[in-house]
Amino acid sequence: MRLLIIGSLDGHITQASQIAIRRGAKVTQVDDIETGLSMIRDGHGAELVMVDLDLEIGSLVASLASERINVPVVACGLKNDADAAVAAIKAGAKEYIPLPPDPDLIAAVLEAVVEESHDIVFRDPATADVIQLAEKVAPSEASILILGESGTGKELMARHIHRNSKRANANFVSVNCAAIPENLLESELFGHEKGSFTGAVARRIGRFEEADGGTLLLDEISEMDIRLQAKLLRAIQEREITRVGSNEPIKVDIRLIATSNRDLAKEAAEGAFREDLYFRLNVMSLTLPPLRKRPQDIALLADHFATKYADANGVPVLPVGAEALAKLREHHWRGNVRELENTMHRAILLASGDEISAEAIQLNQTPALELKDENAEAGAADAGTTEALVGRTVADVERELILDTLNHTLGNRTHAANILGISIRTLRNKLKLYTEQGAEVPMPGEGAAA
Repeated sequence: MRLLIIGSLDGHITQASQIAIRRGAKVTQVDDIETGLSMIRDGHGAELVMVDLDLEIGSLVASLASERINVPVVACGLKNDADAAVAAIKAGAKEYIPLPPDPDLIAAVLEAVVEESHDIVFRDPATADVIQLAEKVAPSEASILILGESGTGKELMARHIHRNSKRANANFVSVNCAAIPENLLESELFGHEKGSFTGAVARRIGRFEEADGGTLLLDEISEMDIRLQAKLLRAIQEREITRVGSNEPIKVDIRLIATSNRDLAKEAAEGAFREDLYFRLNVMSLTLPPLRKRPQDIALLADHFATKYADANGVPVLPVGAEALAKLREHHWRGNVRELENTMHRAILLASGDEISAEAIQLNQTPALELKDENAEAGAADAGTTEALVGRTVADVERELILDTLNHTLGNRTHAANILGISIRTLRNKLKLYTEQGAEVPMPGEGAAA
């Protein structure tokens, strides 16, 4: 955890820093917002910013948003300054910490930012085999390609490899290639100079430079535009990047990990992904098994998520009942561990009595999307369903399918694109069109399982 403190915190900065350091954070302190922004732009990075309530928090949050720097901001101020605390939250601060700082409160905030321990919970031999191989190759400098369906835990595996590598004490920097618009991804990776494009208000260090000495994860790399892949290939080969708007090459020392939920070998063969980049990434590959192929992990993960969300929601921790567990084991888990996590979050909210019953397990059962048995033969199409489609346009049916799928995945774009068999870029373009047409498009975290 990299913590940046901006301001004097009303004289309590030393105490706050010591508490954070004891909790495992690496702390940097600056006096004003512009210096803090400069540090982040220059690649020093931060996973959390604690800022003095007396400073212009709204300006800080707005600057971070305009420069696409995704880092949570926490406000700190004297206990009796309630009005200023409310104003800070309205300005975009995620939390308010009263001063003098309470160790338990700071620990809770740090834990909430980290969100999860990044430990891999497993029992099944199929998972154990992959982890054993990952730990064997982790100390090397080889690039690693992690493959697997959406929701199997590819980023968790990447973090596990980093923690077991020679670079464990250096930065781990993750870039979601599917979540950043195509025209901005180049500057996100390589950085940019001031004025190099509209919105480039200051020089900014890219993720390659931020990860210098550590590990860079390119998550869902198959969604990267093929034109940018050529520049990425050069950066990997030469260990050298050039910021957007500059001609000066910069040497970088990184260990590269990439993930994809697609068959990259097939994508390369079909020309959808550069073959030379595929071979450069695929020095070592790990394939994470889907949850349906690791059945012994289901009960362990269900207990883990039940405890996690019971604590988060302030409700009693209940055991998973036998009938509920049987129901979980029978499900096909198209969304893998992510779907199981959402299911258990719902279950602890719906549970009553002294255990989580089968009735509390509300599974995603959208008939049109339910994955069929892998060995079953395709049956004849249902006549009633066909009749229901007659008279409707292809565009109308497509829109309904896409929005229903997004609702099914609780607004998760990557998961929805995976189910639909389209790229995240295509999905984003469709959703933009539907929004312009006045359709209600679920945001991430919204929607309801059928």
